[in-house]
Amino acid sequence: MKNIFRVVKLARPYHPQLIALAILILITAALQLASPVVVKFIVDEIERQIRTGTGDMQRLTFFIGIVFAVAVVGTILDSVNQRIGDYINGRIGRFLTETFYRKIFTLPQKYFDSELSGKIVNQLSRGIVSLQDFLSATTNFIMPAFLQSVFIIGVLFYYHPVTAVLALSIYPIYIGISHYSTKKWGEKEVEKNRIEDISRGRIQEVIANIKLVRSFNRQEDEQHFISKKLTRSVAIYDKQSLMYHLLNFARNFGLEIVLIIISVIVFREAFQGTISLGVMVLIIQLLGQLRRPLFAMSFILERIQRAEAGSKEYFTILNLPSVEDIEDRHAEYVRSRSALKLVSASHANKQKKTLQQVQGDLIEFRDVSFSYEDGSPVLKNVSFTLKSPQIVALVGHSGAGKTTLTNMILKFYEPDKGLILLNGKKYADLTHQDVRSHMSLVFQDAELFSTTVGENVSYGNPHATEKEILDALKQANAYDFVMKFPKKLETEIGERGIKLSGGQKQRIQIARAILHNTPILLLDEATSSLDARSEHMVQDALDRLMKDKLVIIIAHRFSTIQNADRVLVIDNGKIVNDGPPQDLARKKGIFSDLLRYQVEGNQKLLETYELAG
Repeated sequence: MKNIFRVVKLARPYHPQLIALAILILITAALQLASPVVVKFIVDEIERQIRTGTGDMQRLTFFIGIVFAVAVVGTILDSVNQRIGDYINGRIGRFLTETFYRKIFTLPQKYFDSELSGKIVNQLSRGIVSLQDFLSATTNFIMPAFLQSVFIIGVLFYYHPVTAVLALSIYPIYIGISHYSTKKWGEKEVEKNRIEDISRGRIQEVIANIKLVRSFNRQEDEQHFISKKLTRSVAIYDKQSLMYHLLNFARNFGLEIVLIIISVIVFREAFQGTISLGVMVLIIQLLGQLRRPLFAMSFILERIQRAEAGSKEYFTILNLPSVEDIEDRHAEYVRSRSALKLVSASHANKQKKTLQQVQGDLIEFRDVSFSYEDGSPVLKNVSFTLKSPQIVALVGHSGAGKTTLTNMILKFYEPDKGLILLNGKKYADLTHQDVRSHMSLVFQDAELFSTTVGENVSYGNPHATEKEILDALKQANAYDFVMKFPKKLETEIGERGIKLSGGQKQRIQIARAILHNTPILLLDEATSSLDARSEHMVQDALDRLMKDKLVIIIAHRFSTIQNADRVLVIDNGKIVNDGPPQDLARKKGIFSDLLRYQVEGNQKLLETYELAG
């Protein structure tokens, strides 16, 4: 039940609306319960007229009018309740989604490294639906069911205590069976949800990599994988359904037996004249209405179990530790501003110019070590200082730790030990926004959204004017091809820029970085997947972008670092060489070996085509 209490707590902003809705629902339920009592008086009046001729037509008409008025008011209130319920339900859904989405932005990068995006989205969707269903059931069933039960048992005790005791005996048996049924259902639901998360995550991966799947003719294998998971899920559902319906038959059969016993007693006493026809009709109507609170309680228990199972991952994610304490974010920002001369987002350009003018130490690592969750060390006592302006290349074999190093510069990961500083200020004293607001990235893989060219370019500076966007495109050598699109800046580029070529994607990324205009630039081998012509155009754009900045390049091909001022050679998580590329090329070591491999490869290519001089 702990998740249920969290649901109620989460919905606190909507408690006034929920209480108002509950009151209206209670009024509606009370009106519905009043009808059987009024009908009893109608029947008694008719019986009096038939037996003694002393019935009062005026009283009869009055009671009939009350029944009609109750029906009309009940119908109106029911429509109003549904409209208010939809209003609240929609906003609670939005609130829960925003709460989840806001939390996602505070989670450490390690979480996303180990989870499928499709799985996360599926957990969000399932959690929202189950929580909305529960909140709807709470207002529409819990309180009316309680009111109806109290009213029915109370009226039965007043008119016929024996039937009241029999009716009351139904509740513990019916609710006990319902509780056991829903508990068993919930246990299986958790396993079914886990299978569903895997399936949905895989489907999203396949859609994102559909070219890869088709290229290797793996469609049937992928289909079989999902089919196997779905078969397992259906098998679990079959077990759930079988147990549910067996227990449902048991509780409903028991209910019918008790109701039949009560009916026989009531009919017999009415036949003998022990009770009036009005009392008989009242009891029979109340027995009919007795089903509704019992079914409602069963429904509520089912919704509680489904909400518990469906929202488990939702609350698990909300419980994950955030990368920063949101409540202290403003205080940290104020403290760090004095050291970094940061200003608010509305003065972003002024802020960036302040750091761009810094001539000296900008990023510093002091004995930094880092390991992944499995304990495998990635960086070991790494120390270096990067000055501005300067072009620094990170070189090393695959898996040496280059990407991890840049992720730590971006504060995606926190060091296990050691210090990282930005312009003399400890990373630990800075928020992630503080650090990243001074950095731009150009990725090896095109990190673009499926929206328009203009929105992608202005993603780091959403208030940029059209002229500023066009200027950035010109500097990135992207203006000409963008202007050839029929809709120009309004052209939608598809998921991850699928409608663009590799070189076009990179130039859009460069335009984005130019417009962002930060003092630190990180390049993740931005030209590695391009043809020679595209690489030339991208490199030309990069040269303009890198001017007067601290540039950090993850390098695999040496053509991308020919203008580097400094090279950091990383091997097995350590800095093994540091210096100008010209000096390192003449020393024996990893850098000279990698350089020789590429030179020999290029020389062989020239000789193959008889171009070597």
